[in-house]
Amino acid sequence: MKKQTIEPKRTATKRKPVKAKKLACVDLFCGCGGMSLGFTKAGFAVKAGFELWEPAISVYKANFNHPIIKQDLSDLDEAIPKIAEYKPDLIVGGPPCQDFSTAGHQDESLGRAVLSVYYSQIVSAIRPKYFVMENVANIQNSKAFKKVIGNFKAAGYGLTLRILDAAYCGVPQTRKRMFVIGALGAKDDFLGTRLDKGLAKQPMTIHDYLGDKLGTEYYFRVPTNYTRRGVFSIYEPSMTIRAVDRPIPSGYKGNANDSAPLHMARCLTPKERSYIQTFPESFKFDGSKTHLQTMIGNAVPVNLARYVGKALMWYIKTTQAGDSHARR
Repeated sequence: MKKQTIEPKRTATKRKPVKAKKLACVDLFCGCGGMSLGFTKAGFAVKAGFELWEPAISVYKANFNHPIIKQDLSDLDEAIPKIAEYKPDLIVGGPPCQDFSTAGHQDESLGRAVLSVYYSQIVSAIRPKYFVMENVANIQNSKAFKKVIGNFKAAGYGLTLRILDAAYCGVPQTRKRMFVIGALGAKDDFLGTRLDKGLAKQPMTIHDYLGDKLGTEYYFRVPTNYTRRGVFSIYEPSMTIRAVDRPIPSGYKGNANDSAPLHMARCLTPKERSYIQTFPESFKFDGSKTHLQTMIGNAVPVNLARYVGKALMWYIKTTQAGDSHARR
């Protein structure tokens, strides 16, 4: 009679799930880092920022571990190889918009309008899988914008164009901005439904976001002319945070549409303005007040960038899942 051997029980070993590699992102015209921080929060791995203005570079360095490269992005021959070294899956950027802005001269001959064209040329030369360009809403009426769109289409990108109001995207501020989002080989408006679907039903107020953190119910923002109001309440979305802010001028005597008498309001500090741009309290700002006002006002609100980044990340994951299923 054969002796029966008992095989030891085999215990199934659980394999740890392999984390997907984060998509590499490069931020052009990055300023102090609103777009970089927003896309980091959306799940992208920002590898580098590119900027020319020293005060913004200094603040960016103090807040991020990845490098920021001082670079004139209009020098395409020098810029493109430097950016390509990072092998980005995604390029994001908000080229300076003063020439398109309703708060500016709206004169394309001033020279900064061409920076959007340079941005499109850089993207078209490197051809990352995806890109995001942010600018003022009024850019859609410019000659430069037509060149930009033509360059992207010629490079093989499907495009989603959306004007988003930050107040419906997790930012306590009325701020309308044009986003051009591209994906190689995609259909036009590939991300439109997702962007539209996620919008809040009501605009976010300062109090919704900060509560009583500002310590005042009313604040002053100097109007472009004195026929407009200058005193606002925290129980409404902030007016657009601009690159310029000034103390209450002696010539302003109040307006019938002001939220309160002038003596009840005060100006916001640069740090407080950064909160309304949804920079976290831990974000370090250093430099002259004038420089801080400029970089904070010009920044892409962090939560607005995060909103767009989250929508794009959803599209990427959905597309990858579909491709994986089709290969089975």
